[in-house]
Amino acid sequence: MSDQHAELKLFVDGAWQAGEGRDTGPVFNPATGAAIAEVPLATAADLDAALSAADRGFRRWRDTDVETRAGILRKAAALMRERVDAIATLLTREQGKVIAEARAEVIGSAGVFDWYAEEAKRAYGRVLVRPAGQRSIVLRQPVGPVAALSPWNFPVYLLAKKLGPALAAGCSVIAKPPEETPGCTSAFFRCLLDAGLPADVCQLVFGVPDQVSRHLLASDVIRKVSFTGSVPVGKHLMRLAADGVKRITLELGGHAPVLVFADCDLEKTLDMVVPQKFRNAGQVCVSPTRFHVEEPIYEAFLKGFAERAKALPVGDGSDPASRMGPLANRRRPEAIEALVNDATAKGARALAGGERGEGGYFFQPTLLADVPLEADIMTNEPFGPVAVTRSFRTEDEALEQANRLPYGLAAFAFTENGRRTNRLGDAIEAGMVGINTFAISVPDAPFGGVKVSGFGSEGGSEGFDSYCVVKAVHQA
Repeated sequence: MSDQHAELKLFVDGAWQAGEGRDTGPVFNPATGAAIAEVPLATAADLDAALSAADRGFRRWRDTDVETRAGILRKAAALMRERVDAIATLLTREQGKVIAEARAEVIGSAGVFDWYAEEAKRAYGRVLVRPAGQRSIVLRQPVGPVAALSPWNFPVYLLAKKLGPALAAGCSVIAKPPEETPGCTSAFFRCLLDAGLPADVCQLVFGVPDQVSRHLLASDVIRKVSFTGSVPVGKHLMRLAADGVKRITLELGGHAPVLVFADCDLEKTLDMVVPQKFRNAGQVCVSPTRFHVEEPIYEAFLKGFAERAKALPVGDGSDPASRMGPLANRRRPEAIEALVNDATAKGARALAGGERGEGGYFFQPTLLADVPLEADIMTNEPFGPVAVTRSFRTEDEALEQANRLPYGLAAFAFTENGRRTNRLGDAIEAGMVGINTFAISVPDAPFGGVKVSGFGSEGGSEGFDSYCVVKAVHQA
């Protein structure tokens, strides 16, 4: 067991709670498959204590002046930057991503806190026009205690995107990060406590996901749920939230299309899309996956993509020479292999990769060409290092393919035609569209999907608003 993982604990009602008397779950290093720690799993009593603290903490935090709340977020961001190497090392060891990406995730999380520290000061209301002597005002107030449920692919950043706006708005939070990555999320959480966050304002629990979510959502204390994860789990949480008429924000799966037109700068486009496809081993909800390429450049695109994919250094994420690490858990290589085998059995050509790596949870960077629509991977998000490609002839055909699936999280296009960029921005059915760019997840912009990819946004003023309720006060 790693010394850095020796003291994994829950943080409940102002105290770090170890594993005594609790079930535990193993934590694995994806690069080796070896167990490196045991994480304590919250009991029903732990969750009840967390709910009681969150209820009490909310009443304290909502009345805390905005400058104090903002100051704590800014100090936490500064501590994250000071501790970036330690947090990133834990993140790579638990999740597998290369160390440069882990560092960028931690720094990006600090940026989220900084942005919401300022946004906290802009919870403006308005005054309505009324006859002399009367007043009607509209206020924005914190919604209440929040259950924040975050996934393993960006365990620090996606937790920051929930905690930043919730705390800025004046909400208390019970955070349940993924059990796969307890060390890095605990280290991130300690930055908040060391920055002066009152101990009853934010709780940190790990546990059996279904048991934790059922328990928290059944409580009248919880007023809002924020979840990032799969479509099936999102639907399940919607049903649970409905019983208490709880506000919910869902950022669910995607299967991002990429439309590559013949007028793009092909070499520049390839230099952008290949690193993005294999970032975090493809375990990115907005990862470019379905590449629809205009016929005149299709073969050249395949050749350039395959060359770059084959040359990508793959290895333990802690090795600075690695550019792609392993998949995050033992389930993923088998799932990816099944999708690739199904596609090739139905006629797809494997131009790069297509097989598992040696040891750990590795899978080769993979390019599939001429993938038929009936292949499972054309409908089901691979969430791994696999790019699937098809050619198209017309813009209408490309748009039809982009919008074919029930997903609508992110989409991308590469073209130098200005009129076309306007048409694509209007016509593509997605919550986020990147044209000649992949920079779509930034603190000041909304991040969210449409169709079965969820609803509501994280990021931007929209993310802040999701943690507020509106109250009208009328005085005669």
